[in-house]
Order: sequence, then structure tokens, then C-alpha cells
Amino acid sequence: MTGLDPQDRPVTVVFYPAAHTCAGLAGELADEWVELAESAGFREGSCRTYQRAISSFCAHVDANVVAAQDASLAREVPDLHYAVTEWIRLLPAGYPAASRRPYELAGRLRMLIARRIAHPDRPVAGHLDGWVQGAVGLRRGRGEEVDEFTRADKKKLIQAAWTDRLATEARIRTGWVLAAAGCDPALGGWMEPRNLLWALANDAWTCEDIARHLPALPQWPPALRELVPGDVLPHLARRYLLRRLVATLFPTDMDLHSYRILLMAATGRASEEVVALNEDDLEYGPESVLIDFTKRRARTVQRRSYGTEPDEDQRGLHPAAPRLDAVELTRQMLQLARPLAERSGVTPVPLFLRASVDHYALTIGRFVGKGSGAALADWLRAKEVTIQGSADIRRLRKSGKVEKAIAFKGRISDIADDHTTETFRTHYAHGTTLRVISGHVITTAQQHWLDKALNGPVVLSDEAEQALVEPGAADALGLSPEDVEQLRSGELDMGVSSCRDPFASPFGRPGQLCPVAPTRCLECRNAFVLPSNLPQLLMFAAHLEQLQHRLSPAHFHALWGQNRANVLEALSLRTSDEITHARQRIADEGLTLNLPLGAQVEFE
Repeated sequence: MTGLDPQDRPVTVVFYPAAHTCAGLAGELADEWVELAESAGFREGSCRTYQRAISSFCAHVDANVVAAQDASLAREVPDLHYAVTEWIRLLPAGYPAASRRPYELAGRLRMLIARRIAHPDRPVAGHLDGWVQGAVGLRRGRGEEVDEFTRADKKKLIQAAWTDRLATEARIRTGWVLAAAGCDPALGGWMEPRNLLWALANDAWTCEDIARHLPALPQWPPALRELVPGDVLPHLARRYLLRRLVATLFPTDMDLHSYRILLMAATGRASEEVVALNEDDLEYGPESVLIDFTKRRARTVQRRSYGTEPDEDQRGLHPAAPRLDAVELTRQMLQLARPLAERSGVTPVPLFLRASVDHYALTIGRFVGKGSGAALADWLRAKEVTIQGSADIRRLRKSGKVEKAIAFKGRISDIADDHTTETFRTHYAHGTTLRVISGHVITTAQQHWLDKALNGPVVLSDEAEQALVEPGAADALGLSPEDVEQLRSGELDMGVSSCRDPFASPFGRPGQLCPVAPTRCLECRNAFVLPSNLPQLLMFAAHLEQLQHRLSPAHFHALWGQNRANVLEALSLRTSDEITHARQRIADEGLTLNLPLGAQVEFE
């Protein structure tokens, strides 16, 4: 079976049915695998997953099924339905807890059997049809989730990528200028670096040709010797020189790390989405670019427009400098990749195309970003960037999600704008993202009730009460002239304070007379405390003081803490003479505080 590796090179995946006792069954599954791979164009990873599924199941049949040599999907004996269910039951034991691999292998086997059932000329006996139509029988498992980069680490990462990108472009510009100044090394000499660059730039000589014409290291002139490390072994000098020359003209794997970081930060997309871009996915406008992002696993294509300036809703997600401009960045990447694409005949031009030297041969392929000496951790080490946690590029995508959660105040519909909310829940709704969303939900709920009921009353002095009749004063408090007249005449007196509208209580249903007056008036936004309410206010303060002695501190604070705080604040706005006069009035007139029965026995 032939699949494609990350560089789109064919890779052969081998499976031998004859190696199993149940060779007939293995051959049937292998036939379905080959046909499916040819029709779907499998990558190497998918090919190997199917191969492992077939090998694992056939090994189980060999070890546990009587007369395994007779096993076939077309026969009822031996019963493969029981073999399948037993294989699935035992699969998780061979992998770490919560591993996704058992579900993947079972799903691949079910896919192959389902294809065979759907084929009219390939009978499948027994009860396997029921398993194919039902559940796999295993949980999906979960992968290892990563946390986002801290803001400081992300800033360092982008700054280092920006600096490296500028250095890469300056190096390649200088290389092409030197190549233009050179000539054919067969005429101008093989010891002149610019002639060697000319040969590579014009594809006149191969790397093997250059290595063959170069003498031993001791015979190199200083201009060539300074292009290789001083401590290089003589037999490796040609290889080091060729890598240096190729890197002078074309981007390498290490160079493309910086472009991936910048493009991910500019677009907020995942690594596999930006790395897979080619020129057909880009549509340029006067000051914008329209990009088609392909989610290979979800089999979806999403289109997004980016301007030379960040969108209004994205402006807070990017650092002020360097400017993350997707338009300029993609144009520059196409310019770097086009010479390599023309040389290798690749069309459309991939954005992430790199050159390398393998055994004196120039190799052109897609960016991989992993492997010995070319991983993100190696790039960070080379750029002397230290970060907290693992060097995992997925953390940059997670950082974008956290910033979106903050910018959009926890609205999942806006955070999960490039995938489903279910994907967001399983892959991103944890760690800082979850804390931001949870905090926003709690804050919103608290603010809702605070705005609804705990704004507290409006306390008016004598002068303020008299000023209500002046034009504009009542409007500032949301009162009509009729409301002012009713307040001053006492028609809206609720016992401890006056109320602008007793039928619009935040503690009751619309149209219902306030059910908690007067015990909660001091916590209500509709309340007005007038100078005439001072005697009732003093008696209510005394009532709260009695409750404070009767109830435990925690119980009193939970029930009456806000009320007491508001009462004391309202009394603090009165002068000592006003309070003395109000107390004298209480004694002379025998005033009492009318409270509902529940308020008298609540301490029980």
C-alpha cells in the first residue's frame, strides 16, 4: 500500500496476509483497505492505522478462534461477530488509560467490514451487520491537552519569529544578488562562492556536481572555508558547504518555523491549516486577502478575509508591534517558495516549501517542522528563546483561543467561530479558557442581580426634595411631575421609604405589588428616602440592631448585611440636629414601625 508522507512523497506500507493463520480473512480485509486507500488518497498515517487494525484483529483471531484457518467474512463458522466483540473488549488493555488508539483501530476495522457489506458481490455472514450499524463499543478516549503560552512567552515568541523572518529574507536577498554577480563555475572557477550560487540559482549544476568538483578541504580558499564551521571534519566539509549555499538562496525547515508562528498569530488558525496553504487558497484584493483554510480531519473548507490592518474584533488580540499582516506575510512567502516550486514542478505553489541537502542531493519538499534538529524546540534553542512548559506549536493556537475568550467576554459562539461548539468544548474549554468563561458567567449573573435589586435607594436632602419641582430635576431621576407630587404628599410611602413604582418591584413579578416592602426597601433601586422618612429609618435601624443580637453573625450578614449597610449610609447623610428632632418626634407622637409578621419571627 502506498501513502503520502508529510512532504507528499510516496511511502510504502506493507502487510502480508500469509503471515497470519487466518490468511483468507486477512486477505479480505486487505483488499478493502487497498480499494479504500486508492479512492480516498490516504496519507501515510492513515495507511498505517488501517494496517495496525487489520494486523491486531487477525492476530486475535489466530490466537483465540478455533479453526482460524477457515475464518472468513463470508462464513458463519467460525463466528467472527464474537471474535470482533472480544477483540474490542480486550483492546484498551494494551494502551494507556483514556488512549484514543483503541477507538481508532476499532473504527477502522468497522469501516472495512462496512465497505464489504455494501458491496453486492461480497457477502458478509453472521451478525456483523448489527455491529456495523451500531456503536463501535469503545469510548473515544482523550488526548493530552496543552495549555496556552503566557502573554509574555507569546510576545517573546512572536518577536523572535519576526526578527528571524527579517534575517531570513535579508539572507536570501543577499544570496540572489551574489548569484547574479557570479558565472558558470566551469568558466569562472569552482572555488568562488558566487559562482557556486550562480550554478544553484540557475539550476546549471547539481549539488552532486559541485561536490564532485570541489577539492579536499585543505585546498579551499578562505572565501569557501569561512562558509563551514571551523571544527568541521574534512569528510563532512562539502556537505556543510552545500547546505550553507542552498540556505543562502532558499528557505529551510528552520526558517519556516518563524513564518508558521507569525501566520498562526495573524490568522488565529491551527498549524496544520496554515502549513497546508497554497496559492490557490489565496485571493488578493487591493488591501486584503481572502484565505481558504482546509480542515483535513473535519473535511471542511472555511473562508476568511484579512486586511492590512486587524479586524475590529481582532484588534485587541495582536501585539502592537510587530504588525501581523496576513496580506504582506503570504505575499512574501509565495515569493520565497516560487523558485522552489518552479524547479520541482509543484503546482499550485505551496506557501511552506523548503529546500534541504540530503547526501549531496538538493531535496525540495513541504515544511515538516519536526524531527532531529528541525523541531520547534531546536528553533527556540537556536534563537535563545526560553518559554515555560513544552515547545508545542498547538499552544499558540490555544493562546489565540484564550485571547478570544477574553476579548469576546466568554461568548462561546464567538470564540468557536472556526469550528463547532462541540469541538471547542472538547479541545479548548479547559484551563485558562474555562476559567475566563466561568468567571464571566458568574460575573454576569451577579451583575444581573446587583443591577436588578441591589442598587440601593436614592437619599434626598431637604434641598434636593425642594429642587424636584424645578424643570429637569425630576427627569434626571426618571420621575414625572405626578410622581414628584405623590412622593412629597406621602402617597408612595412604603413604611421605611417612598417608592417610585410599587408595582415594578425587582423582587416580584411585573404588575405585582412589591412583596418584600418595607424590609427590602433599603436594597431597592426604586426607593427614595426623603427627610420625612427619617423617623421610620431610625426605628428600622433599631430593629436591625435587635436582629443582630439575636442572629449569628454569618446568618445576620447573609440576610440583613446589605440592608444594615445601606441604612447606616443613609443615616450618615443626616445631621445630628435632624436625627435628634426625629427621635423627639417618635417619642412625642408614639410612632411605631409596621413590619410584616415574618420579619418579627425570622430570627427563629
